[in-house]
Amino acid sequence: MTTSPTVVLNNGIEIPQLGYGVYQIAPEDVRGATLAAFEAGYRHIDTAAAYGNEVGVGEAVRSSGLPRDEIFITTKLRNADQGYESGLAAFETSRRALGVEVVDLYLIHWPYVLHDRYVDTWRALEKLYAEGAVRAIGVSNFLEPHLDRVGDEGTVVPAVNQFEIHPSFQQSALAATSIERGIAVEAYSPLGQAKDVDDPTVRAIATAHGKTPAQAILRWHVQQGFIVIPKTVTPHRVAENIDIFDFELSTAEMQQISGLEAGLRTSGDPATFDFSQS
Repeated sequence: MTTSPTVVLNNGIEIPQLGYGVYQIAPEDVRGATLAAFEAGYRHIDTAAAYGNEVGVGEAVRSSGLPRDEIFITTKLRNADQGYESGLAAFETSRRALGVEVVDLYLIHWPYVLHDRYVDTWRALEKLYAEGAVRAIGVSNFLEPHLDRVGDEGTVVPAVNQFEIHPSFQQSALAATSIERGIAVEAYSPLGQAKDVDDPTVRAIATAHGKTPAQAILRWHVQQGFIVIPKTVTPHRVAENIDIFDFELSTAEMQQISGLEAGLRTSGDPATFDFSQS
């Protein structure tokens, strides 16, 4: 069994650098998938209210036999629940669904800018953090203008900004500005929804290390200091994705993968994304 190193967030909390994402895993399947991830060594589970599977994640946590303090749970507030009072109520719904007293990391899922409630939502998260209901708070899919407003109008610096990063869509400037502000970068869709694993450069680098293309890409992420949350329900890939801490990419190999930037976004644009997630 492989375990992940941790990243220290700006409030001193440690988060496993490689986590298990449960996006698009059906509610009836997520308990088993999460237990399999625990068996493979994962201790960081990333879910969201919008995924509809928080209950199954909570069931897996309770039936795993692992101490609660060894498991790091991230969940996210869906767009339709943004606002101060509604944000607080949404958190209670997620907490009950997960069956935990304290959530390790709570994120605003999208800025949802056309409705302009993310600053009020952030104040709700600050209240939860002050009360100890969450160990850390952060954002997801926030661009620099959204980080500016939270910084100017809030009192707590987000611990994490989770957004789409993979070799063909790197958002390097957003990663750099997040890090400059003391915000850890967390990559979702780290393999470009599996499209980037077919690149010949990636395949050649993986072969040179006796690893899979997915492992080479995930290693590229962690060597940049990013937190990364691959998602798969295929058992051998669950195990392979965490087995990336026994090799290292050279500077040249890192640069080769970084040279694959192609502007190929696979998710919504945070500047215009207007889906309620309900």
